[in-house]
Amino acid sequence: MMAEAGAGGPRLAELLALGRRLWDELDASTEPSSGAPAVQEKVRQGLDALQQAAAMVAQLELFSENEELEEIASADLKFMLLPALLGAMTLKQVDLSRRREHLESAREHFLHFLKLCKNYGLGSFQMLPGTSGEEEARSPSASQDPTQPNLVAMAMSRTAKIERYKQKKELENKLASMRSSVESGTADEHQMREFYILQIQKWIGTSLEEIESIDQELVILRSRDAARQAAAGPGGPSRPARTPMKPFILTRNAAQARVFGAGYPGLPTMTVDDWYEQRRKQGIVSQQGFGEPRSPPCSSPPAGASDEELQKQQQETEEEEEDEEALRKARDWDDWKDTHPRGYGNRHNMG
Repeated sequence: MMAEAGAGGPRLAELLALGRRLWDELDASTEPSSGAPAVQEKVRQGLDALQQAAAMVAQLELFSENEELEEIASADLKFMLLPALLGAMTLKQVDLSRRREHLESAREHFLHFLKLCKNYGLGSFQMLPGTSGEEEARSPSASQDPTQPNLVAMAMSRTAKIERYKQKKELENKLASMRSSVESGTADEHQMREFYILQIQKWIGTSLEEIESIDQELVILRSRDAARQAAAGPGGPSRPARTPMKPFILTRNAAQARVFGAGYPGLPTMTVDDWYEQRRKQGIVSQQGFGEPRSPPCSSPPAGASDEELQKQQQETEEEEEDEEALRKARDWDDWKDTHPRGYGNRHNMG
């Protein structure tokens, strides 16, 4: 196994180093928009390098379920980070039309990483219920330290988040103090092994946090998709909305139309007959009953009408007459104001 890992040569290590460097640049970027072309180009390059490296690791069978952690060469431990880096890089994509696809893909990468770590007894955590149809792990394995917090079971609690944050800071401080010696090649094998294991533990916490966040966003996206399907209905897409009509004043007759249309600024006016005719041409109302010009209301009551109907018709006639009288007075008053200045005829109290 170790010989096969070495047969991967520097090519595998270079791909991992490139993907890791691009991720570090993206994570520390001050670019105002994650959708900027330069940012997304780095995401594309990083995904390509990490995917190639992951394919080579799978081909070499670098990690096996039948192995113990001690059997893995120290130089090969860093390749365990590939699934976690792939998940983090996948989340950097900003195509909204494929957001749900990216979330589900990133979740699978993080779960793959956690299963790999669990198989080698790295970290203290439980696998999430119902992951990829496998048997649920509801309690820590015997190889795990029972004094460590159960991070997944307590993921939603404030105490767990505070504890996880403290652990993350401690790991980052340890990694920072060891990074220079490892990267310069002066660290011995024991120090190099410890450095890579600390990196793995740091990404375990990151993966747990990302899975929790992904699950929350997936709930929102699935609810939105379900609401859209319900709005479309079983018969397919909903009928397009009718074009709204422009506002206008509907009047009883042409006389009212002339009066109401005299203001400035004013709305267009339209009589009831004109309105029905326009709607008939648009096909919104049928022609039946509106094909012929509407005749004015009959002044004589229909035969056999009751006293209540007669009284109602008489009341409507009086209201129409009052409206016409009010319109006539308003029009006369406007005409009088046009020809008489304000204060005309007021001769009282003049010296």
